[in-house]
Amino acid sequence: MPYSYHSHSGQFCHHGYGDLEAVVQNAIAKQFKVYGLSEHMPRFDMNELYPEELEANCTPETLATLFNDFVNEARRLQSKYKDQIVLLVGSELEFIQPSYATMITRLRQRYALDYVVGSLHHVGGIPIDFSNELYQKCLNRFGSYTKLFEAYFDEQWQMLQTVKPEVVGHLDLVRIFAEPEAAASAMADPLVWSRIERNVDYVIGYGGIFEINSRAWKKGLRDAYPNQAIVQLIQQKHGRLTLSDDCHGPQDVGMFYDKLLTYLQTTGVDTISYLTLDDQGKVVLRENKSILQDSFWTSLSNT
Repeated sequence: MPYSYHSHSGQFCHHGYGDLEAVVQNAIAKQFKVYGLSEHMPRFDMNELYPEELEANCTPETLATLFNDFVNEARRLQSKYKDQIVLLVGSELEFIQPSYATMITRLRQRYALDYVVGSLHHVGGIPIDFSNELYQKCLNRFGSYTKLFEAYFDEQWQMLQTVKPEVVGHLDLVRIFAEPEAAASAMADPLVWSRIERNVDYVIGYGGIFEINSRAWKKGLRDAYPNQAIVQLIQQKHGRLTLSDDCHGPQDVGMFYDKLLTYLQTTGVDTISYLTLDDQGKVVLRENKSILQDSFWTSLSNT
C-alpha cells in the first residue's frame, strides 16, 4: 500500500479546495497505508503573503491561527481514523530568509510535529511556483536559467543544513515554469549539477528522505519531481526515496499515481522508504522492498 507525505486542503490552504477530513476519507478509500497531513507553515511578514492571501485579507496573525486550527483538526483525524489509516501530522516548511530557521524551531517545539517537509518556494525572496509571471520576474532578476538554478539550490542548501527535514519536498521545483530545453541545459550545467549532488549528499548524510512528487505532471512537466537523472543519482548514492501526491484537495489524493508506477519502473526504483507510527505512537522509518508488486496499483485504477 503506497504512501504520501505531502498534502493540503482548502480548509487550511488558500490555493487548495475541500475539507481536510474529505482528504483523509479519500486516502482511506484508495487504500493508502500512511498519509501525511502537511499544511504550509505560516509566514511572518506581510510582504511574504501571496496575492490570494492578500485578497482574502490574511495577515501573519491569521495564518498562525489557521495553522493552529490545522494541527488541532489533524490530531483529531489522526485519532478518529487510527484503525483505518496511519496519519502523520506535519507541515510543509518555508525558508524565505535565514530568520525562518528560528521560526521553524519554535513551530516544531510548540506543536511536536511528527515530521516536516523541507521545501523551497522562493528564490531571492520571490515566489517561483505561484505564477509564471512571478517566475519570470525571478528569472529576470538572476539574468539566466543557470544563475537562477544555482541560486535555488544554494538556498535549498541553507534550508537543508538548518532544518534537516525528514522529507525533502520537490527537490527540483525550480523547473516548474522553465522552458523545457532551457531547464534541461541548466540542470546539466556543471555548476548546477555540483550543487544538486552536494545537496543530495547532505540529505543522505543526515538520513533524510527524498519524495518523488507526482504533482509535477499537473504542471505539464515531463518528469516528476525530482527528474529522472536526480532519482538515478539518489539511487546510485543509496539514498532513500518515498512517494507524495502533493494533494491540494480530496480529488487530488493519489493523483497521477498510475504515471508514478511507470516512473518507478523507468527509473529502476523498487524500494520505497516510509515513515509510520510504531505501537507506542513513535515515528519510525521503514522500507517497502516490493513496492512495484503492491496490489495498491491495481486497486487505484478501480477507485
